[in-house]
Amino acid sequence: MSPLESALGDLPALLQDHVALSLSALALALLVGFPLIVLAARHPRTGQFILSATAVVQTVPGLALLALFYPALLLLGRTTGLDIPALGFLPALLALFLYALLPILRNGVAGIEQIDPVALDVADSLGMTSRQRLRFVELPLAAPVILAGIRTAAVWTFGTATLATTVGQPSLGNLIFAGLQTQDWTRVLVGCIAAAAVALLVDGLLALLASGVAKRKGFRIWTGVAGLLLLALTAIVPAGPSTDKPVVTVGAKNFSEQYILASLIERRLQEQGFATARRDNLGSTIAYQALASGDIDVYVDYSGTLWSNILERKDNPNRSSMLPTLRRELDLRDGVSLLAPLGFENAYGFAVRGTDMRTLQDMADRSSGLKLGTDLEFTDRPEWESVQRRYPVNFASITQYSPTFMYRAIADGTVDAITAFSSDGRIAALDLRILDDPRGALARYDAVMLLSPRAKENEDIVAALTGLEEAIPIEVMRQANLMVDRSDDKASPEQAAAWLEEQIDASAD
Repeated sequence: MSPLESALGDLPALLQDHVALSLSALALALLVGFPLIVLAARHPRTGQFILSATAVVQTVPGLALLALFYPALLLLGRTTGLDIPALGFLPALLALFLYALLPILRNGVAGIEQIDPVALDVADSLGMTSRQRLRFVELPLAAPVILAGIRTAAVWTFGTATLATTVGQPSLGNLIFAGLQTQDWTRVLVGCIAAAAVALLVDGLLALLASGVAKRKGFRIWTGVAGLLLLALTAIVPAGPSTDKPVVTVGAKNFSEQYILASLIERRLQEQGFATARRDNLGSTIAYQALASGDIDVYVDYSGTLWSNILERKDNPNRSSMLPTLRRELDLRDGVSLLAPLGFENAYGFAVRGTDMRTLQDMADRSSGLKLGTDLEFTDRPEWESVQRRYPVNFASITQYSPTFMYRAIADGTVDAITAFSSDGRIAALDLRILDDPRGALARYDAVMLLSPRAKENEDIVAALTGLEEAIPIEVMRQANLMVDRSDDKASPEQAAAWLEEQIDASAD
């Protein structure tokens, strides 16, 4: 299957999820916005406060706003005892709703305020009540301006909805984020074009509606309304056949290895009759919290990440001590089950190219003249503190990248060293050298499968995944990663997962 065929195959379901989320957020903004428009128009001081408050929301980056809703909803659910979904549709809906609210409010208030006072005086002279004046005079006269605000809100909402992928809500962002991480530019283009196309379609339908209202053309009004209703209908109708089989939700972080392993887990579960769903591009902490709360059922994490991020431990024990402690503490703390390791380690390591440096001490001695590239979270992790304590590094500059662009940066000489991942196939492909760590600053990062409290009680799920324990040597994982990350003859994560399963089955025979 070509990259284009693969992307187009994923497009219908993701497009449906994208439209459903965006239209829901826009509808909620309209439902809340219209009463606030009336309130703001009737009470200017209150209106100024409302507009200022909604404007503040626009200053918060969309990605941050989405991320903030997850812990907020999680805390709310724990406090109230209610089953509030903290991952997926709800946090994405709330964030997009807030983003859509400002243009609707601002244009609505402006539209009412610009009405000719003479028209209002005529309405009053006819003895209209405040409600009648609003219905028959103010809203009709302000409608063109209000609809312009709705158009702006719609374009913003459909564009920003691509970020919902980061909180586990499927959208066209799945194509974009996965494509960026795997350098599959076909997926990126398909996702971007589809997102732009549906935003322009909605804008065009709203423009037709606005034109009909302004020119009193009933045909345009009803055509616009019918188009929007048809679009809403396509978001409601199921994209595929329904199933009564148990659904297991598989999570993944935002890099190639995670996509491959999540696809491998899906294959194993599907072979045992389970239906599966995916939640990709999750941050480390969000992924674990989602598992503990039952929003996802299984994902792959790494022992060092769990040790430092979840248990908040600062020490660096050996494997024989770390894994039993993790298994016991995660179960006691959150009811999470840690299965046996997959057989390889994806540890942090400082990688260099075309130099005679061999150890982290060599790097530290030359660090004042070196530019370092890291992934987006390394400098906030305990490993960085550990490196700074044990090796007095003082780099000329430190630049953060997504993993894909971090490797590109060292390949083209933009940086002199990177915080590479030991199972990454690009280490060999780019002729990188992982520097030795004689002082043990960097922790172990054994890949392990984690099961949610609900999933661990299902013997069939456990049995389906047991065959993956200690089954993936690091050389095999590197090759699978390289299949996805290389520029030529690129494979999809699903294809790499199929190859990886073949290797596992062959070694088991």
